Amino acid sequence: MESGHRADLSTLSSREAYRSMNNASGLGIGSPGPLGRLLVRGEEGHDTIPELYPIFGEPVIDKPGRGAFGHTDFELLLRIRGIRNLIIAGVTTDVCVTSTMREANDRNFDCVLIEDGAAASEENLHLAACEMVKTEGGIFGATAKLDDAVSAIGRFVPVNDQKR
Repeated sequence: MESGHRADLSTLSSREAYRSMNNASGLGIGSPGPLGRLLVRGEEGHDTIPELYPIFGEPVIDKPGRGAFGHTDFELLLRIRGIRNLIIAGVTTDVCVTSTMREANDRNFDCVLIEDGAAASEENLHLAACEMVKTEGGIFGATAKLDDAVSAIGRFVPVNDQKR
């Protein structure tokens, strides 16, 4: 899943540009960084890391905002494939990751957030976001550690293969 603005920043509102720079560093969307301009499509830091690069034919969702569902065909792709359960990882836990979880929850998808597969700009924000997912009996989903999720998936038996 990718998110970013056009190179000319025409997709960036003045409000978002100002708010993105309202931090101690003064850096925001479009600011130069070690891997190119921050959150700009086509820059090195915007690309998918080699280990997770999509295989030929695999869909890539280029999300224009914080959540993966708004103004994308992500929901359609999931529904066509009959997918109802999502395992979520990514950055930033307190913004894009939990926004996606809330959007998924509103659309009746069940979600698991991989705690050690997500990060935020500050550890306390990551921890708070993970706690928020689990509040009120897991109203937005559940959380798990990567090793536990991989182990659970390894024990999964597809519905068609279960003995009756």
